[in-house]
Amino acid sequence: MAKLKNIIKQLSEKDYKEIHDSLMESNAEKSAYVLRSLRERQLSDSKIMVELDVNANAYYTLRSRLNQKIEEHLLQQMESPRTDILRKVANLNEVLFTKKRTISIATLGKLEKELQDYDLASELTVVYKSLKKLHVHSPEYFNYSQLYNRHIAFMLAVDKAEDLLSEYLKKYGNYFLTGDLTEKLGLNLAMKEMQNVSKLYDSHRLYVYHSCMLIFHRLFVEQDDMNHEGEAIEDIFVRVQKIFETYPLDPLYYHLNLLFSFLHLEYYNHYKVYRQSEKYYEEVNDAMATLLVNYSNYTFTARFLIAKIERHQRNNTEASLYAENESLLMDIEAEMQDVPKYVIYVCYRAISAYYIGKFDEAAKVLNHLLNEVSLKKYPFVQMEVKALLALQYCMLKDYELFIQLTNSIQRQIRLFGKDECENVLLFLKILRVATSESKKEKAKKITVIIPKFKEITVNYFSPTGLIKMDEKFIEQLVAIEGQADA
Repeated sequence: MAKLKNIIKQLSEKDYKEIHDSLMESNAEKSAYVLRSLRERQLSDSKIMVELDVNANAYYTLRSRLNQKIEEHLLQQMESPRTDILRKVANLNEVLFTKKRTISIATLGKLEKELQDYDLASELTVVYKSLKKLHVHSPEYFNYSQLYNRHIAFMLAVDKAEDLLSEYLKKYGNYFLTGDLTEKLGLNLAMKEMQNVSKLYDSHRLYVYHSCMLIFHRLFVEQDDMNHEGEAIEDIFVRVQKIFETYPLDPLYYHLNLLFSFLHLEYYNHYKVYRQSEKYYEEVNDAMATLLVNYSNYTFTARFLIAKIERHQRNNTEASLYAENESLLMDIEAEMQDVPKYVIYVCYRAISAYYIGKFDEAAKVLNHLLNEVSLKKYPFVQMEVKALLALQYCMLKDYELFIQLTNSIQRQIRLFGKDECENVLLFLKILRVATSESKKEKAKKITVIIPKFKEITVNYFSPTGLIKMDEKFIEQLVAIEGQADA
């Protein structure tokens, strides 16, 4: 919310009036009221909610829509001069065929400067191609030929960097669900290739793409390597921010601000500097749906859902996750083809429902995942999802389905060996104690197992590890009336 307030305060009078009038014209009076209250009256959130007579969820939705409206307006303002330049590039043939050579050269020279200011490398190739034609009988021909060739090669390098980043993230999804060392080797090779591509040109755009991958790689792939070569992550953040400030009209950089806020958040979470991470959490959380849907080619966005659960656990506010989802995730259509991201998303929804006692809903989404998505490539995560589902059946006291499911998990464990699945075994052991007929010392037995479970480190996505095993958890399990055959 702090970010929205700051943006509203910094709006020019012209922008503020245009946004306000636009909201009124589209019958969004409540959003206009929020804008006015934050700008002119500087009211607190609680005061605005009272005056509008809305609950926290409804107010959160109003805030999000207002933020989106402001961003759309600012982006439109930002793109206007770019649109004019692109129109000029599109009409270059009109200039070449209707104007004198000297005028054409002067026009192209001015356009070259404007395109350089906006860092539009692709369009620059069109200008250099035209300048090359105009100087075919001039000594300048060689110079413009070189510039044209260099920009073509640079464009290919940028395309290569974009492709490498996208392929890297796809590989990371597989690595995150398997912990496979071969996948990790592939990630390291992709990182080296990106480093090589970024060295081809002294380009801020290549630097930004390289930074997206490098920061993520250090945080989530080679996090145990303390002897990283090159720039420190904090120095990279500073340099990238300077690039964004240097090219304020670049739409890609405008949007990548959110991505680097997410990376900042994960950086501080990684080093457990949670007070600093809070500075970025609200901004990323407000744009959670946008991040999940539109940024998958730039970072592994599903990691934010894990960070969100862990933050709420630290703050003892995990019960509020479900209500937040109603407003933040209302526009998301999960992509089942992106299996790693979809698995994390479904587990997040299930865990959010679990924390407020909606065990039926949690079981429903987990069953849908197991029935509709093939997890054969990810057998350990499949076991984890089944174990999470077994917890829901346990809470629902559906002993028949619980026994069927745990027997299925046991068969998988026998295939891989107990040592490979110790965390799942201990999780099932906790549930079996809860569903046993004997009531004697249930709490004590569960309390003994929990530290053993927490001590195990797994190198793949573990949704059971996102279950908070506190006193409430133990009390819920102890309250379950067991069966002799459970």
